[in-house]
Amino acid sequence: MSVDLVFYTNPMSRGRIVRWMLEEIGAPYRTEVVAYGPAMKTPAYLAINPMGKVPAITHGDTAVAETGAIIAYLADAFPDTELAPPLGARGDYYRWLFFSAGCIEGAYAAKGFGFEPTTPQDQGRAGFGSLAKVADVLDQALTARSYLVGDRFSAADVYVGAQIGFGRQLGLLETLPSLTAYLERLAARPAYQRAKAQDDALAAQTGT
Repeated sequence: MSVDLVFYTNPMSRGRIVRWMLEEIGAPYRTEVVAYGPAMKTPAYLAINPMGKVPAITHGDTAVAETGAIIAYLADAFPDTELAPPLGARGDYYRWLFFSAGCIEGAYAAKGFGFEPTTPQDQGRAGFGSLAKVADVLDQALTARSYLVGDRFSAADVYVGAQIGFGRQLGLLETLPSLTAYLERLAARPAYQRAKAQDDALAAQTGT
């Protein structure tokens, strides 16, 4: 199932999250770097991701776009990795995958573009509430446990952990001891280190 796995990315994108997931899986894959601009809008690439963005993957005849969807797909496509919990124990797993895609992404975008909801009414209308609320929820979860789903690392940690790391790098997320310790645990993983080294080298090579 793995020899026809193709990864479309740019080293300065959310593709870094998917690279980490691919390294956790350990299956062989081919990387296709897609430059920002016209290359992402070609008919060939738009057939893979109509949004004209990276990351995306193809696995045989299956194309998957959107970071959270790719991570969930890979966890299911390679069940021997046990990066997704058993089907009957996926409540927290699904919650955190969608929390990352909806609440964390939404809160970062609002903060970055300068239109954070400030009144209780506006925060109630926004799916993420506020960036402070998102940080508080993450802090509560990671003060109580080492990983997000049960007591073991899962694909949800790849997605949420990478998002926390991005938020810290961009100055969007405050420094909290629980999140610092969590990021340190994740950064110690060999797959994370391999993925980071590859993307850092690729960024230097392509000048991005």
